[in-house]
Amino acid sequence: MAATEHQKVAHFIGGNSLDVAPPGRVRDFVKEHGGHTVITKVLIANNGIAAVKEIRSVRQWSYETFGSERAIEFTVMATPEDLKVNAEYIRMADRYVEVPGGTNNNNYANVDFIVDVAERSGVHAVWAGWGHASENPKLPESLAASKHKIVFIGPPGSAMRSLGDKISSTIVAQSANVPTMAWSGTGISETTLTEDGLVTVPDDVYKKACVTTVEEGLDRAEKIGYPVMIKASEGGGGKGIRKVESPETFKNAFGAVAGEVPGDIPFLVFYYV
Repeated sequence: MAATEHQKVAHFIGGNSLDVAPPGRVRDFVKEHGGHTVITKVLIANNGIAAVKEIRSVRQWSYETFGSERAIEFTVMATPEDLKVNAEYIRMADRYVEVPGGTNNNNYANVDFIVDVAERSGVHAVWAGWGHASENPKLPESLAASKHKIVFIGPPGSAMRSLGDKISSTIVAQSANVPTMAWSGTGISETTLTEDGLVTVPDDVYKKACVTTVEEGLDRAEKIGYPVMIKASEGGGGKGIRKVESPETFKNAFGAVAGEVPGDIPFLVFYYV
């Protein structure tokens, strides 16, 4: 792949380039396939079955490709709770770094902490799996800006912002003529293409699909038809969502959604199926 082609995937280019990577089977593989970054050391910023599946999958590929399942080394983040039970992902890893326990804000969802662990561990890339910090655009951007330009194995932050947000992602889908159910942004499909070839939703277009007041919500719900769902553009796990059967119960449901998701964030209203 030519240098000009590499620029199209700049977010995947890391510090351990072909020019500085030590000789080895993985480096030869990357060079033969027109690659740019050699990844032989990976930090898994997750635990449990996610970490187990990642290690198993990559080791199988490594064995089939290089004749050795240990061509890629894995470092895992191990909490005291997981160390106490000698969790499978810790036993499978090449090494582990002990991290604080408790809620994931102390470990797997803490972007600054993950970047710090990655830098101290000397890895070339970070795999975050699913959940935790895996959909936080700050993670790939912070890793790319780190001293050793660590690669994030996943989409760039710009894609996360476009598709990770419920409102933006639905507008992008509509711009591609993907059928969507009736919602507060029905018919809104204007997107822009950046110089890097990334699809984004302009702020003024985004706002057209948002509901920020009870009055706006009632107007959109009337056009959609009841029953409807009120959903916060952020949040998850069953929080920030309510079913509304009639206009009379809309205001209370709107207030309940606002109370479950902190911050001044917009809502969307869509038809309940």
